[in-house]
This record gives sequence, C-alpha cells and structure tokens, in this order.
Amino acid sequence: MLLRNSTTPVLEYQALKRDGELKPDADQEYAVEVLDRLYHELADYTRAGIQKRSWFSRFFHLDRVRSRKPKGIYLCGGVGRGKSMLMDLFYGLAPLTLKRRVHFHEFMLEIHQHLKVWHSRSTQERKLTVKNLQDIQGRKIDLDDPIPAVAHQIANSVTLLCFDELQVTDIADAMVVSRLFNELFDQGVVVVATSNRLPDDLYKNGLNRHRFVPFIDRVKDTMEIVALNGPTDYRYDRLKGTDTYFYPVNEQTTAALSTAFFCLTDRSVEDRDKVPSGELTVQGRKLFVPKSARGVAVFSFKRLCANPLGSADYLAIARTYHTVIMVAIPFFTRENASEATRFIHFIDALYEHGVKFLCSAAAPPESLYQSGNSDFEFKRTVSRLVEMQSESYLARGHGRHNAA
Repeated sequence: MLLRNSTTPVLEYQALKRDGELKPDADQEYAVEVLDRLYHELADYTRAGIQKRSWFSRFFHLDRVRSRKPKGIYLCGGVGRGKSMLMDLFYGLAPLTLKRRVHFHEFMLEIHQHLKVWHSRSTQERKLTVKNLQDIQGRKIDLDDPIPAVAHQIANSVTLLCFDELQVTDIADAMVVSRLFNELFDQGVVVVATSNRLPDDLYKNGLNRHRFVPFIDRVKDTMEIVALNGPTDYRYDRLKGTDTYFYPVNEQTTAALSTAFFCLTDRSVEDRDKVPSGELTVQGRKLFVPKSARGVAVFSFKRLCANPLGSADYLAIARTYHTVIMVAIPFFTRENASEATRFIHFIDALYEHGVKFLCSAAAPPESLYQSGNSDFEFKRTVSRLVEMQSESYLARGHGRHNAA
C-alpha cells in the first residue's frame, strides 16, 4: 500500500535548516537529493514479490515490468556525520506501509533465529510454511535450504528495508548475508543502509572472505553509494566539552541527563512524552528499552543490573546503540555484589564497542565500590569509566575495536 505525504525529504531537510536544527552541509544536501529520488520512485513502485504467476503474465513479461525496482541507497562515512538522521528522515516520509527500520545487528540475530527454527521443523512443517509458493524465478523453494523461505517471509512483510550500521565482522553473518540479500534483491525488496565502511571494506580480512565478495558486488550494482565525509562530527560536537558523569543522584543530575538526551536526539523537551520505547531480541528473549531514539537508549541501573541479565544482553545493547544513558548507579557493597558484577560486565561491553556512556551515580567512579569480593575487577571498571569521559574516547567511532 502506498501513502502520499505533503512533504518530501528535500523539503523536510530544508525546513530543518531554516529552523536552525541543522547546519549547512554539502554532503548531507547531496545525500538528501538521492533519498528524494528514491522517495519519488517508491511512490510509483509496485512489485510482484513471490507468488504464482499466470501463464499470461509470464508470456507477456508483466511481472518483470512490475518488479523492476528502484536502486537502494548505501550511506557511508565517518561517525556522527548524520547518516542515521537522514535515513530516519527518509524512512518517516517513505510512501509505503510495508517498510521496516532496524539495526543491522538486531536483524541478523533475528535471521539466525529464523534459520534455527527452520532446521528444527519437520519436512511436513516446512511444506506447510511454503505451500503453493514459488520464488520470482518460478522455481520451487528447496525444503532443505532455509534461505529462500526466510527471504520470502521477509519480502512478504516489507517492500522497504532500512538498516542502521551495516557491518559484518562475524563469519556466521558473512556466510548468510550474501545469499539472503541476493534473494531479497531478487524479490524486489528495496534496501537503504547506513555504514561506517565502504562496501569494499565490509568483512575486510575476514575468514573465507572470497565467499562474501559477491555480496559486495551486488550491493554496488543494486544500491547507490553515497559518502558523507563532511568536516563535522555532529555526535561528538554535541558531547564535546560537556559532562557525561553526574553525581550524586538527585533532581539536578537527573535533569542534566534528560537535557543531554534531548540534545543528542534533536528532540524538544516538550516532546518528552512522545519519546518511544524500544525492544531488542536477545537469544529469543525480548529486552525492553524504556526510551530510545536516534541510536540513544535510556535505562535505569535497576533495570539492567538488578535483573538477571547477562553478557548477551549487554552486547546486544552495545552493538545496537551508539550512546547509552544510565540513571541512578548506587554504591556497591557485599549486599548488592551480583549487581556490581553485572555492572562490570555492562561497562566492559560498552567500552569494547566504543559506546558513549552518560550516567548519574551515587559518587565519583573511584568511590562507588565500598565493600565486597570484586574490588580488583572493579578497579578496571573505574579506569574505564574515567576514560569514557575523555575527549579521545568521545571521538571514537561506534563499533568493536579491531573489528575485521
């Protein structure tokens, strides 16, 4: 289903500049023009998808005409250049109901879960899943190969897929991505993605990378590559020279964190009741995110460290969000030793992925740990908390150190 809007990406971007919310940026302006092109092409786009075609359609190649799709867009460049902001602007206006915006890592976790479920099914259950379905080339879906079936399920639910922070550092992802996206592209799904890396640098030096290279070639053929390498790191610009660690926990420090959140997400304080919540899928479980916008997530200490969460949860957060705000970190004693351990693991995950960390705490880092058996381990956490306030850390990109 198509929607019609009274504005377009170019008009919306110009309005944001007039209102002083965005500064002039030549790279951004070019990227918006490309996104505007796709916006208008999507307004006239219908696709055949996977379905049985009549002999009449096949004879006259009607499906081929209907499924001729616009080029997607690959926004790449340094951190903080506005890639996610521009994609969100486009996504909000995209004239489709069948669309989805998701962090790439979260999407791949879902895909691996789909594959696991498929392999657990009997042949009869697989037949029921793909009953009477053919892919766009007219071939029957192989019941022993889950990739086409999973791609079909995705293509049935979306025409436009928007991915934030596309990066491939894991061999399990690399071996799936190439085939999965070939199927999605063939089935008419349009993809818009942001990435800190050029396509040729994806999964660089990775194991068996030659098997991944066809995906890179397909991206360059199917998507328009748009570089954003302007001189300003807007994300760092917002944090530079500001405090990120507040103590003690009181109304003033809570208000300071709230102000920081609205500054980082380009939202007005008056919109505090409109800030959406979020949800991550971690090993088949749902992890609730109380507030999230533009790659920034807000949690209370109790939600993340007083509940039975573990490293998998913290890694999912670190991979998904470039900035995390945590409220009300307490003193640590023998009575809350398990919470201290979780906090150590949480900070480790954020640090290793270059996540910006803002928080309110009972005391400065060196005074938080008062008694218990993890004094040695917590010293590393203190060191990291201090470093995470430094200018050099704040200028770091989001992502694991030395990622392939």
